Amino acid sequence: MDDNADQQRPAGAGTSAHYPQRQLALAQAFLTSPADSHTNAGTRRSTETRRSAEARVARWHAVLAGIADGRLTIGSRTPVAGLPAWVTPEVVRGGFATSAASAEGPLQPYECEAAALAGVAAERGALFAYCLTEPGLSRLYDLLDSGHYETAVPEEAALLTVAWLVRAGDAAGALELVDVLEPFADRLRFTPRPSALPAPDSEAVHRRTVGDAVTTLTGRRPNAAVEAQREALTVWQPFGDQLLAHWLETAEAGRVLERTPDSAWLERGAMLLRRYDELAAAHTRCTKHRDPKENLGILRGALAETAAGRPLDARHLGLLRHAVASMVRRRGRPGSDRHTELRTRQAVQAAQPSHHDLAQLVLRRLSGLRQETGVADVAPLVADVSAHEAHTGNTRLPAGTPVPAAIRQVVEAALSAPLDTLVERGMVPSAEVLAELVPQLVAVTTSQSYPDETLRTLMAANYRAFRNRRSLLLSDLTGQVRVDELPWVRAVAGHRVGEDGRAPARTALHQLGELAVQAFPGTLLPNPLVRELGVLARQAKLDAPFVEELAADIFTGTFTPKYLAAARAAAELLSGTLYERYYAIDYAAVHDLATAEAGEAYKAGKAGKAGKAPARGRRPRSSPGFTELCAQRAEVSGGWSVASNGKIIEQAQILTTHNLATLVTRVGISPEPGWDDLAWRSFTTVCHATARIHDNPRPLSTIKDAAYAWRQLVFHLSLCEPAAQARVIAGLRGEAARHPAHVAARLAPALAGLRQAARGGAADADAGRRLLGWTTGPHWLHPAPRT
Repeated sequence: MDDNADQQRPAGAGTSAHYPQRQLALAQAFLTSPADSHTNAGTRRSTETRRSAEARVARWHAVLAGIADGRLTIGSRTPVAGLPAWVTPEVVRGGFATSAASAEGPLQPYECEAAALAGVAAERGALFAYCLTEPGLSRLYDLLDSGHYETAVPEEAALLTVAWLVRAGDAAGALELVDVLEPFADRLRFTPRPSALPAPDSEAVHRRTVGDAVTTLTGRRPNAAVEAQREALTVWQPFGDQLLAHWLETAEAGRVLERTPDSAWLERGAMLLRRYDELAAAHTRCTKHRDPKENLGILRGALAETAAGRPLDARHLGLLRHAVASMVRRRGRPGSDRHTELRTRQAVQAAQPSHHDLAQLVLRRLSGLRQETGVADVAPLVADVSAHEAHTGNTRLPAGTPVPAAIRQVVEAALSAPLDTLVERGMVPSAEVLAELVPQLVAVTTSQSYPDETLRTLMAANYRAFRNRRSLLLSDLTGQVRVDELPWVRAVAGHRVGEDGRAPARTALHQLGELAVQAFPGTLLPNPLVRELGVLARQAKLDAPFVEELAADIFTGTFTPKYLAAARAAAELLSGTLYERYYAIDYAAVHDLATAEAGEAYKAGKAGKAGKAPARGRRPRSSPGFTELCAQRAEVSGGWSVASNGKIIEQAQILTTHNLATLVTRVGISPEPGWDDLAWRSFTTVCHATARIHDNPRPLSTIKDAAYAWRQLVFHLSLCEPAAQARVIAGLRGEAARHPAHVAARLAPALAGLRQAARGGAADADAGRRLLGWTTGPHWLHPAPRT
C-alpha cells in the first residue's frame, strides 16, 4: 500500500452518498428478489445466502448512517471518528469504510475460552489486562515459542509483540506500546488466536489451503442425473425384468393372458406388487416407473388389476400385450443370451464408482492434514484407490479406480511449492492470481531482518494479516496505511539488524520481477503485485519507483513525484529507441523535467529543515510538471470525464512503461526467454484481445487490453538486438494472419506505424496509426475495417 494507491478520488467527490445509496439499493433488491426461475417452485434463496445479503445491507446502512451523522469522513486515512489510522477498518466495495473496525464485534470463541481459562470476565478489557500479568505473559511466551497461533487481523499480533518486548528486556518499548493500545482494549481484540499447529516458515506458497479443498469437496453433492441412471440400472430395470418374466408365464404363441393365471401366479404377483411399493418408497430418484403410459407402468397396472380379480378390458389387454412384445423385441426374453449380455454390460456400468464416492475417499485422505496451509505432495492424495481402501468401510470403490480430473484439480490447487514451480505447472493462470500468492513470499522475506526466530515468525504472520486489509477510498493523493505504521511494528523496528533483510529482499524482488514479466507478457502488472514489489524494494533499500494503475473514474487529476521518477528510469533505458520513436516521446525533456523537479524538492527540503517553510513542503505531494506533460500528450484541456482521465493516465503509463523500465534499470531483470520471445508472446496477446473485439457490443475494455499488450510489445522490441528486432517485426504480419481475418485487418494500421517507427519515421504518418487504448470518440479498431 503506497502513495497514489488505486483508490483515489478528487477532493469533495468522496463524500457523496450516491454510491453507497446505489449499493444499498442493490443489496436490498437482492435480498427481496425471488429465487431463480430454474429452482424448484416456491423455494427461496438459501439461508446462508440470505444471511450474507442481510449483512451486506447492514454494512451499507452503517456507511450511510456514518456519513449522515459525521462519524465517517470518506476520503480520509482515518475515516472513522475516534479510530487512528493503524486500526484496520471494515471496508466495503468501492473503498468505503463502515463505522466499525475489523477487530471489533462480539467476542470470538477463542477469546471466551481464554477468559474462562484465565478466570476473568468475558470482556476484552479484562482479557487485555490479564495478558499483562505474569501468568498472562507466560501464556503469550508459550505461544511465541510454539508458533501455535494465527492472526486473522493485524491487531491480533499486538499483545504477542508486547510479550516479546518484555522478554527481550525492552520494557520501555513494551510500556509505550501498551499505552497506545490501552484506549482501545475494550473494543478491539489484541489477543492472539491459538492454532493447533505452527505456521509454516518456508519459501513455498499455495493458492488454496487444505481446508479450502475440503470445503469445495464437501459442497459437492451426487450428480442427480448420474445417480438416477444408476438407480434405473440397478433397481428398476431388474424389477421390470421380473414383471416381464411373470407375465410371460401366461403367454402362448407370444400372447400374454392366453392362459388363465392360477392361484400361485396370482400370489407371486401380489408379492411383486408389495415389492414395488417397497422399492418406490426407498428409491425416489427415478419417476419414469410411475408413468402409467410407460411399459413398466402398464405391466404393473395390469398386474394390480388382475391380482384384485378385475379382468382387463380389451383396451388395457391390448396395451399389456403391446408392452410385453416391445420389451421382448428390444432386449430379448429375460434369461436369453441377448438379454443376459445386455444386463451384464449395464451392471458393469452401474457398478462404476461415482465422483461423489471418490470425493468422499479423498476427503478422508485430507482429514489428517493441517487445514490452514497447503500440502507439499499431492500425489498420495489423488492416487488410485488402494487395495486397503477398497476393503475398508463401505466405500463401494474397486481397487485401482482413478480419481477423476475434476477432483484432482481441487486438491492440486492446494499444492505448496516454490512460486516458479506453480507457474510452470499452470496453477497460476494470470498475473492477478500471482499477486494473490506473493504476500506469502513477501511476509517471509520482510521478516528476515529480525534476528530472533520467534519475532520473525510473528512479523511474518502480522504481514500476511495486514495484506488482507482492504484499500480505503482516499482523496488528495493521500497514501494508504503501510505495515510499518502499525504501532507494534514500530515498537520492534529497533530490533532489526541493518543489512540482514536487504539481500533476501533483493533476491526475492529480482526473481518475482522476472517471473511476472516472462510468465505473463502483454499483461499489466496488477496493483496488488505492484504494491508487493514496492515493499520488497523498500526492504532492499532500492530506489525503485513502482507505480500503480489509477482508476479513470476516480482520478484526482494529478500524479505523485514517483511517476516522474519512473519516467526518468524509462528515459535512461529507452532514449533513442523504437519505443521513444513509436510513442513520439522526448525522453531528454523528461529527464530534464525530473532533474528540475528533484532540485526544487531538495531546496524545499532544506528550507523546511531550516524552518523557512512548512514541514509539508519538505516532500512535494504531486508533480505538476509530469501531470501537465501527460495532459498535453493526451490532448486534454479542461473539463472532466472518465475518457479524458483515461487518456491522461494512459500517457503516464506510456512515459513510465508501467514499471517495466524500473524492473530493468533498478532491479536488473533479464528474462531468460529473451526480449524477442517476450515480444512474440505479447503480440499473440494483442491478437487474442483484438479477436474479442469482433461482434462485441462493449469493446472498449478489450481495446484497452490490446493497447496495453501492444505497449509491452514495443517495449520488448526496443530491448532486442537490431537483427532480432527486425526479424520479429518482419514476422508480425504473418502471425496476425494466423488469427481470424478481421484481426489482421484491424491491426494493419498499427503494424504499418510500427514498421515506420522502426525505419526512423513517425508511427502516425501515411497509413500508420499509433495504437492507444483510450479515446473520447469512436476507436479506429471498432467497427471492423474492410478485409
